Amino acid sequence: MTKTPTRRRSLMIFGAAALPLTAPARAADYPSGPVTFIVSFPAGGSIDVVMRAMAGPLQQLLGKPIVIENRAGAGGVLATGDVVKAAPDGQTLLAAASSLAANPTLMKSLPFDTLKDLQPVSLMFRTPLVLVADPKLPVHSVKELVALLKQKPGQIDFGHGGPGSAIHLAAELFQVMTGTQMTGVSYRGAPLALNDVIGGHVALMFADAGSVTGQIAAGTVRPLGVSSTVRVPALPDVPTIVEAGVAGFDAVGWTLICAPAATPKPIVDRLSGELARAAAAPEVHALMVKLGTIPVQSPPPAELQKFLAAEIERWGDLIKRAGAANTL
Repeated sequence: MTKTPTRRRSLMIFGAAALPLTAPARAADYPSGPVTFIVSFPAGGSIDVVMRAMAGPLQQLLGKPIVIENRAGAGGVLATGDVVKAAPDGQTLLAAASSLAANPTLMKSLPFDTLKDLQPVSLMFRTPLVLVADPKLPVHSVKELVALLKQKPGQIDFGHGGPGSAIHLAAELFQVMTGTQMTGVSYRGAPLALNDVIGGHVALMFADAGSVTGQIAAGTVRPLGVSSTVRVPALPDVPTIVEAGVAGFDAVGWTLICAPAATPKPIVDRLSGELARAAAAPEVHALMVKLGTIPVQSPPPAELQKFLAAEIERWGDLIKRAGAANTL
């Protein structure tokens, strides 16, 4: 009766000891088939556009087809859940937005543990946002907007691409830091929200810089400020929200590639290197700049785990201050 548990423990110990020996062999053969990147938001956003541009260079580097799949819904929870459940072989990856860091505080419960069930692989780029308004809204600056919002608390609405998205959290941060109150209108993706700002159905929103340069030039939306601490090269005449009078405002989104937590380190390291090479391809780098994003040199995967933990804490604090914790 006592021999079976002992034998089982022995087998478990042997299996654990064997893992470091077999992982490099798997990495040497990686990938054995197509590599799929699951994008947590709809087609047309900066993450989707950049990942599709990277597919060609990455396919040359890895020698296998690269597949981009859009699985929008629940602020990225659906896409993340699918990757968490995938085989940890580096062939199913998550292209996540910064909502990944917001969801642990925003959601009442998650079907996974973000830090324990995912392994960050590469930080691809940061995404400054632009606060844009319907030109019919009688404001031409952040100062004028704040004054109007204080005159009409809760009566002016803002669009966003789903709870926990960067453009949603930027608006929440803006309200907290200016002592104002707006009404949020959630859409299934930022492009739909932007369409309603252009159509005059929603008063304003924070939008990816690259997604609104054409509309700003055409005069269909009015830019009030950018969310980064420095001006965006694609919009040099638009002041930062800090310059416009909201001291300390800083709300920049990011895109992080993640793998299932049990993915062997040699595979994660190879992926990290190849993603950096693909992102550095001249056509990809130029596209990132054109889209108004900021290409970054990613820290190694081990440091990215600390980055994600810090972002969860940072956005969690904001969500609690905004009174939005555990509301979804």
